Amino acid sequence: MQVFSYIMTLAKNRDMAEEITQNTFYKAIARGGYKGDSDELTWLCSIAKNLFYDEMRRQKRFTDKEPKTISDNSSPQQKAEDKDAAIRIHIILHTLDEPYKEVFQLRVFGELSFTQIGKIFGKTESWARVTYHRARLKIRERMDEQ
Repeated sequence: MQVFSYIMTLAKNRDMAEEITQNTFYKAIARGGYKGDSDELTWLCSIAKNLFYDEMRRQKRFTDKEPKTISDNSSPQQKAEDKDAAIRIHIILHTLDEPYKEVFQLRVFGELSFTQIGKIFGKTESWARVTYHRARLKIRERMDEQ
């Protein structure tokens, strides 16, 4: 999931990110697997980044234009509403009790797995999932109240 998120930030195109993520794992296996020279995630992300750049060069060669990305066709009003909603979520998150606040931030902004979050708190993966779900419900409830 972290490799996909990383490529989404580069490509801004879900289909391309899915394809590159799939090719990343295929290439990693084809190379004979992980050798342990660096962190596994760093290794996978470097493969993904190289595949992304290869794809951009290939597209540029065939189109002689900017690489294809999903265009943002949302209206200025929609963009303003989205930004307003994001600000409201951050305000609500700021007032949220612990551990809900930290678990939500680790999951959404830190992009950590539930297993990793559980280890940070010395709890189980299930605890992290339930806490994250409850945090989302609390945020949604407070959003509805406003």
